[in-house]
Amino acid sequence: MSARTRRQKAALAAKGEESDEGNGAVLTPTPSKKASKERDEPRENVFLFAPNLIGYSRVFLTFASLYYMPLHPRTCSLLYTVSCLLDALDGYAARYFNQSTTFGAVLDMVTDRCTTACLLVFLSSAWPRWAIVFQALISLDMASHYMHMYATLSMGGSNQSHKKVDSTRSWILYQYYNSRVVLFICCALNEAFFIGLYLLSFSSPILSPSLLQPEPSSIQPGSPAVPAANSLFGSPWSAGALEMARANKIDSTFPWIVTGISFPVMAFKQFVNVVQLVNASRWLAQGDLEARRANRKK
Repeated sequence: MSARTRRQKAALAAKGEESDEGNGAVLTPTPSKKASKERDEPRENVFLFAPNLIGYSRVFLTFASLYYMPLHPRTCSLLYTVSCLLDALDGYAARYFNQSTTFGAVLDMVTDRCTTACLLVFLSSAWPRWAIVFQALISLDMASHYMHMYATLSMGGSNQSHKKVDSTRSWILYQYYNSRVVLFICCALNEAFFIGLYLLSFSSPILSPSLLQPEPSSIQPGSPAVPAANSLFGSPWSAGALEMARANKIDSTFPWIVTGISFPVMAFKQFVNVVQLVNASRWLAQGDLEARRANRKK
């Protein structure tokens, strides 16, 4: 083939490409173009999203509050309260930065459940007589939220949030989850009630009769009832650590006010947990019946 013939074919091919482009034909990009397009797209790391970073800080504050829980009620209450308040901030950050993720929703729920459970475990040790009540509250909270989320994912779709509740399923759950104000007040005062009980375990002789016992300073030094300071409760995590902390008395007025105001909301929150558990159970049972009917038709 002559050079002239090759030049003519190349010219015709170029005109054909221009004609295709002019007619709106879609040209398949070459692999190099695809690679460059992928390089131009921004790479996102879900683990470093702003709301998830706030979630990590909540986990850190929770562990810090647990460390101070046996001996330093004021420090523990402060850290625990800040962790709970950040629960509202991470949702705002997710909406503001458009960074709502399934990982973030699960992280938030797991942090909430574990934080409350740890506090109730401490209350069970502070008041063994009421341990069964606190254990029941832990079980109800865990079971209710787990079954609700599982029912939402299996029946409503894998991309559906557990906070999107149809009013036809439950009017109470619809009002609870679709109003941010109601959700925040219920969660905040529910935690406030348990924080108030925690503070009362260090300050109220009515609930903790051991606080009425004489302080070690009122007994003569050298008495067998008062061993040396270095041998008394040698470990801050010993069985007597709580009694040591109670010696540093705090006023019970504020904890009683917080507990009294938040009790009705806490009771409503537990009622919502029961409704949520029953509703999720019925939804799952409905799905089982539909699956059995579908299998019989095959």
